[in-house]
Amino acid sequence: MNKLNIKGEDLKNIGFPEGKAIGTAIRTIDQHYRNLSREEVLAILVKLVQSPENFLDDTVLSAVASDLVEKPEEDDTAEIALNETAGAYTVFGAGNIEPGAIAQMDVAMKLPVTVAGALMPDAHQGYGLPIGGVLATNNTVIPYGVGVDIGCRMALSVFDIPENHFLQNENMYKRELIAFTKFGAGAGWNGKHKADHAILARDEFNATPFIKGLFEKAASQLGTSGGGNHFAEWGIIEFETDDAKLNIRKGKYLALLTHSGSRGFGATVAGYYTKLAKSLCKLPKEAVNLAWLDLDSAEGQEYWLAMNLAGDYASACHEVIHERLVKAIGATVLAKVENHHNFAWKETWNGQDVIVHRKGATPASKDVMGIIPGSMTAPGFLVRGKGEASAINSASHGAGRQMSRTQAIKNITGAEMRAVLKEHGVTLIGAGLDEAPMAYKDIRTVMAAQQELVDVIATFTPKMVRMADDGSRED
Repeated sequence: MNKLNIKGEDLKNIGFPEGKAIGTAIRTIDQHYRNLSREEVLAILVKLVQSPENFLDDTVLSAVASDLVEKPEEDDTAEIALNETAGAYTVFGAGNIEPGAIAQMDVAMKLPVTVAGALMPDAHQGYGLPIGGVLATNNTVIPYGVGVDIGCRMALSVFDIPENHFLQNENMYKRELIAFTKFGAGAGWNGKHKADHAILARDEFNATPFIKGLFEKAASQLGTSGGGNHFAEWGIIEFETDDAKLNIRKGKYLALLTHSGSRGFGATVAGYYTKLAKSLCKLPKEAVNLAWLDLDSAEGQEYWLAMNLAGDYASACHEVIHERLVKAIGATVLAKVENHHNFAWKETWNGQDVIVHRKGATPASKDVMGIIPGSMTAPGFLVRGKGEASAINSASHGAGRQMSRTQAIKNITGAEMRAVLKEHGVTLIGAGLDEAPMAYKDIRTVMAAQQELVDVIATFTPKMVRMADDGSRED
């Protein structure tokens, strides 16, 4: 028995399913976590069981994550062969991308349905398609090419409020940020605080019995945010020149930046259709997680409908959060920009109609606006796309991790994290050591690797950040 006295029943209570993962987790705890407290270890495992795909590259927890991620039944009779060689694709910022992400992209480029691909400078190993991978396919959609958190997005509101007003009224801004945001495990609004939005009246919620069965979960979690790296933050955005297209003058303004996705609704959709795709599309072992659905099939059309509904639902969640906070602080919105990643779009590339999967990548077609965040102490950037064909009109979706969650928790102390926050003048509400700023790559290095992909329009500096409390999870 491990010294922390964590038993299988403890793991089941935080969401571990019956099976191999429980034994692997207990052995891992005994070997690697003797210097952490029971509470710290359980907090890590809660995050792991919610989003195992985020831990597949973790130096300690990769084996547990692999056991947790849904796997196909053992079947060595693949019905679909891969191409012998990978198609050519462009890698941006190659010097800072781990080999695992490259290897995953190489496999994706061997799919017989692949038309083109690209790897963004914040890329790292994921599940199926790497995080930061962009893949164009022929009339097919890959659920794990979209990702688990369907439609995860950034939303930015720029206000008619000067920097000094925030600095002089930080307590008020903190109070309203806490009052009108909710994060983590099954978090939902109820009673008089329950959110409402036109998304809940959409006919698509009655399209299939499966989607209809998710309505109550979607309704309860509307206007909330998940765990992990999801956040809501006040910050100061600086435009160094006038921007005629946004109709904003040079200067500094208060802004609200949020990052989250489609909550339990999207995660359930992703799991259901990934399993369905794997049952219909039998690929060799190294490519099983890239199983696709043909868009000419009923299953492909169902997923496409559900994916788009999840993306619109994610947008609605941000809209609720922003509208409530705008009203609370009495602000006028000068500009609002949002973009999503973890999605698939019907686009034209080199004259061909394709399905473009952006798993952790920002759309960056010519003149399309986007937001690329750094960390809780590093700047984020409001950008305008250049429409670079070799990137399939895409850019990075953030800085990307340089330290796994386990490494961050084991190597970064609370005192070190507090010191960095103080140095940058950032107030933090919630979050664990796995989201410490030091766990992320240098966002300026990432931005330097994609100058041909986007133009920087303004710089956002975080001042007050709210994230899920350590140990919370999505469900």
